[in-house]
Amino acid sequence: MEAELAALAETGATTLVGLMVSDAWTQTRARVARFLARGGETGGVDEELEASREELISARDGEAPDVAEDIEDEWRLRLRRALRADPAAAQELRLLLDELAPAAAGVPAVTVHNSVREGARTGPVIQGQQQNFSDTTFN
Repeated sequence: MEAELAALAETGATTLVGLMVSDAWTQTRARVARFLARGGETGGVDEELEASREELISARDGEAPDVAEDIEDEWRLRLRRALRADPAAAQELRLLLDELAPAAAGVPAVTVHNSVREGARTGPVIQGQQQNFSDTTFN
């Protein structure tokens, strides 16, 4: 079990640090802070996350790769402690990482709005991304 928690903390820290320097950070920071605060006040955690982000950005601009590794190590240890203190947090972290995976991979979030106006329409309506219609039949 300890090895599984260590691997989860590693994945969490890698994802977290990747998100810190992405466009998705503003949407994910509050969610990560809530997880790390474990039901407590998020203000202090939020400040720590933002300080790490600023340090990462400064290091990236100054081309100091060791700083990113150090920050990732810090958050990995923090996540490991949270997982040890509350084993139920493992499932919560897995869910959070699954939700954050598209943002961490740089996949843009897509929002679609549809409207049908002026009368009824009949027939198939298909909406989505990356459809493969090779084996599909419409009636």
